[in-house]
This record gives sequence, structure tokens and C-alpha cells, in this order.
Amino acid sequence: MDSRIRISPPVLNTSTPWATTLSDLQALYNSKSTGAVTTRTSFPVKGFQNDPSIHQHAFLPNSSSLNTYGYSPHPLPYYLTSIESIITSSNLPQSKPFIISITGTHEDVTSSVDAISKWAREKKFKAYAEVNLSCPNIPNKPPPAYSSSGLKPYLLGLSDLQKNLDVAMVPVGIKTPPYTYQNQFDELISAVEEYPGVLSFITATNTLGNSLFYEFDLPNTKEGELNPIIESASGTGVGGLAGESIHPLSLGNVFTIRSMLDKSAHEEIRNIIVIGAGGVSDQAGYKRMRKAGAAAVGVGTALGREGVEVFGKIYDSNVVLI
Repeated sequence: MDSRIRISPPVLNTSTPWATTLSDLQALYNSKSTGAVTTRTSFPVKGFQNDPSIHQHAFLPNSSSLNTYGYSPHPLPYYLTSIESIITSSNLPQSKPFIISITGTHEDVTSSVDAISKWAREKKFKAYAEVNLSCPNIPNKPPPAYSSSGLKPYLLGLSDLQKNLDVAMVPVGIKTPPYTYQNQFDELISAVEEYPGVLSFITATNTLGNSLFYEFDLPNTKEGELNPIIESASGTGVGGLAGESIHPLSLGNVFTIRSMLDKSAHEEIRNIIVIGAGGVSDQAGYKRMRKAGAAAVGVGTALGREGVEVFGKIYDSNVVLI
């Protein structure tokens, strides 16, 4: 594991609606079975304009979920203030790092990492920044992480910031979408290879877009009629699939990304850790992610379904896990 990244125990939440508020983050921080806490993805200045009539989630019968969410209604300063409140209110040393999920244009991301780095230095907090380049639910804005041309402006901006920042830049990672063919992995690695030393981790994977589920027994549904289980901006109910349904795909992504990083000629690239996420809800899923090459394992849908208690089920310190 990158010496700048420490997640122990190696289990954490992913950036989800269940990490939106101060109370959400406090509960995750208080859990003895989380080694880090990830915030919901935020913009640097303004919150995302959530519309409950079209930004929704539903749990599916097979321990999966479908959502049409965008980003957090709270901007970055809300999370910096919340984290400070959580750490300082305990009167104890900080027990685990916070991973602050951010997004926006490459200029937005650079300014956010600048702000997080200066804040972490001033407060002497342990924090990392995760750049979410993979949300499938934003109309007319395909995830930048699907192509090297989309990724490179972000990596270039971070590289320039790293060189010019007057404090140490916090460890930075990117969250990737589920890749389904080799060229997509090639695009990712070729972009990352151009900027060795910029990234400390890659979180794989986010939700799988263009997914749909029909339900019979929704309110105001005529007998036998099929309707999408959630609403969406397009009116189709199409959204991002997560949970058990994408577990094999996420495992394949973690394995392929880890294998390709290990083959790099750059030590900085080989040192990038992979946080595996997608369909983990028990110890078996955790073990599979670790076997695939994940240095730490993220949990999203299972957190929403079961609450913070799910982490104790996944990682029991009294049980030997890989």
C-alpha cells in the first residue's frame, strides 16, 4: 500500500447518498470496522440541485440497487466543516482518514484539491481527495474517465498543482466507471502513465449506467402494468446499477487495473493502490475483492440496505481475513 495511504481495517464506505450529512459521516467514523470515511461527491462552491422527483434510488430483489442520483446537495465547504466538527468534538486524535469526494471541471477539481490540501495542512488532519470522474447519471456529460482525452486535463491540472502548491498536496485518487472492454483500460493506464506521481489510488468501480428495472406493484399502477422502479430526468427510469449485479464486473476491473499498474515501468504507477468497490456485502465479497488485488474494499449498496452495522459483518477483527 502506498506509504501515504493508510486504510486500516481495509474497509470503507464509497461515495453514496448514505454519506451525505454530518450525521451520516459521524456514524461511519464511529464504526470500529471502517478504516476510512468517504464523503458524498461535492462541487467546490455550490451544491448539486437535487430534485426528489427524478433523483431517486431503489433496492432490487437480488441485493442490487438502481439510482438516478447526481452529486451532493452540499458543497465542499460543508464537508470540510463537518469533518472538522467530527474530529475536534471527540477530544481524541483523529482515528481514521477522510476521503473527500469531489467533481466538476478540471479547474473545479484543481481548486478543490488546492483547498483540501491547505485545509488539511492547517488543521493537521489526515485527508485524501477522490476525483469522481464516473457518474453515469448527468445528462450530456459522459464520464471523463472513459477516455484518455477526458482524463488528461484533470491529471495535467493536478500535476501542475502538485508542482506549484506551497504545501504538500493531499494524496489524490480517481473513481472510475465499470470498463467492459480492453481499450477502455488502455485509455485509463495510458493517461495515468503520462503523469507518474500524481495519483495515489484508483477506486474501481462506480455504478454501471444505462440500467433499467420494471416493477409491477408501484403506486398508481394498473393491474399487470410494468413501470420503471424509479424516475429519471429523461422519464425512462434508466439509471446506474450497483450492488450484487455488478460484483463480477467490478472484480474484473480491479484485477485488470491492478495487473496493468503492476506492469508499469514507473515505480510511482506501480505504487498506486486500488480500492475495490461493487457488490460487496459480506466477508466472501470482501475476500474476492482482496484476491482480485484491492488494497481496501469499498461498500455502497449494502450500507444503504443494512446501515453502518454491515461493516462489522464484513470485517470482524476476531476473524482472520486476507
